[in-house]
Amino acid sequence: MKASNKSASKRKRALFDTEAFLHTAGVARTIVVFGKKETLFSQGDPCKNIMFIQKGAVKVSVVSKTGKEAVVGMMGHGDFIGEGGLAGQPMRMATATAVSPVSALVIDNAEMIRVLHAETAFSDRFITYMLRRNVQIEEDLIDQLFNSSEKRLARTLLLLARYGKEDSPHRVLPRIPQETLAEMIGTTRSRVNFFMNKFKKMGFIKYNGGLQINASLLSVVLHD
Repeated sequence: MKASNKSASKRKRALFDTEAFLHTAGVARTIVVFGKKETLFSQGDPCKNIMFIQKGAVKVSVVSKTGKEAVVGMMGHGDFIGEGGLAGQPMRMATATAVSPVSALVIDNAEMIRVLHAETAFSDRFITYMLRRNVQIEEDLIDQLFNSSEKRLARTLLLLARYGKEDSPHRVLPRIPQETLAEMIGTTRSRVNFFMNKFKKMGFIKYNGGLQINASLLSVVLHD
């Protein structure tokens, strides 16, 4: 009986701690801090690792052969970026730039694959995350095709503020250039400026050291 208890105790101590893995350095993983406007990785770089954003905001953009840049996403706390290498992608398809100071866990691809295979809890979390992100990409496409630029802007601001997320959502964002918001929703800076002023007058947003997003902004998205 004692031997059995000891064995159970060892197994309990050996349980994989997903949060500890994602927030501490270790074998084949390091924590890297990036300053505002610093590049986490660039389009065309080899896909050697995957990153987990511990804090901060990251802009993901793509540059065409003609030099035109398009913002394809804004990532933040709790997001993974650069996962293409896990599926055999040889080169980065986009550039990731820190919009605010960022702390990221950089995990070598081989180590990430090992943990995904060995640890069920971690694998379940990662798969769930990727499925949710896939749903969001589909919603983004529908939003881009069918909604007005005003609704697209409101939805983008709510997503950036992590509205509805379970992981302690925040409503205050670092200042994001209106040019970046315009690129994200496919309109002009002047239109973004017009709608931002409108949202401010209606009390949906306010500037107080950063950009504060109120949940009432959802009414713009839901309005027919």
